[in-house]
Amino acid sequence: MRISVIGAGPGGLTCARILQQHGIAVTVYDRDPGPDERDQGGSLDLREDDGQLALREAGLIEEFWELARPEGQEMRQLDPTGRLFFRHVPAEGERVKPEIDRGQLRGLLLGSLRPGTVRWGASLTGVDGPADGPRRLHFADGATVDTDLVIGADGAFSRVRPAVSAATPRYTGVSFLEARFDEVSRRHPELAALVGPGSAAAADGDRGVFAQRNSGDHIRVYVMQRLPLDWITAAGLTAGDTAGIRARLLAAFEGWAPELRRMLTDNDGPYIERPIFALPVPHAWEHVPSVTLLGDAAHLMPPVGVGVNLAMLDACELALALTASTTVGEAVRAYEKVMFARSEEIARMAEGAAEHLISGDAPGD
Repeated sequence: MRISVIGAGPGGLTCARILQQHGIAVTVYDRDPGPDERDQGGSLDLREDDGQLALREAGLIEEFWELARPEGQEMRQLDPTGRLFFRHVPAEGERVKPEIDRGQLRGLLLGSLRPGTVRWGASLTGVDGPADGPRRLHFADGATVDTDLVIGADGAFSRVRPAVSAATPRYTGVSFLEARFDEVSRRHPELAALVGPGSAAAADGDRGVFAQRNSGDHIRVYVMQRLPLDWITAAGLTAGDTAGIRARLLAAFEGWAPELRRMLTDNDGPYIERPIFALPVPHAWEHVPSVTLLGDAAHLMPPVGVGVNLAMLDACELALALTASTTVGEAVRAYEKVMFARSEEIARMAEGAAEHLISGDAPGD
């Protein structure tokens, strides 16, 4: 059985690792030229009933604990004046959802695969062939590959998704700007003290900031606003115009506490625009035995701590279904039955979550 995974993110790599653990050959294709081509983003919490479960099945849970930061579970909520009104401090030994940098998690998974599993620089342009297989993958360099199963683990704007679904992500109306702070203990001590070992957030109903401790003495701040999708170009700016964007942010956050406004002005390097998209709910498709999706490709939701965890759980369950079933189609059908029900339930709970992020409410309100 020829299995092709598109996308070398945590979901795709988890699927490949568990398949290899069971002696099943798999190839992962990723459009990046190499594993270090781009920054993998900030920190994420890996939860015990999905992300950690998948790593346990992959035989990597002990290695994960060598990298994880349980202290990162601390959460602080402030109001725009800087007043702290909510704080969660993890109990000693608490391991419900420890933090790990995305790059560290990806490195752990990549290092666990057999050499040559990932084909870098393979940018998929489309999938064709009969529904019952084999399928043909088409890549930007003109190469083609025939395969019995295509697993789309290629994120929000998946190139595999059109093979099973016409759904496209929709803009939620909330946009993030990511700002990075380096060597915070020395260069940004006030921010380091404000954020602590985990995360700190503040919002007023229309805008907010979310600061998150990363490993290596870094902090990432996400500036959250309810804005049109084209707000930067509509203002006559470009994504690289740090000074121009900063001036608009300072105007938008006028009246906020100085220690919070410094999150808008003291960052090291340019902002990164991250508008928030989501797939329609529910999102499902007619069963096709030769193509399936996992993670954001299947159920893109606002960033409320479930994305990578669900992707890894999807990957784990799909890989185990492939090891236990007599045909690829049988495995895909069994996986999708469970995944569709779970993702619809969680996606309905996450609807409007992008708005909640800027509501200013304490977690759980």
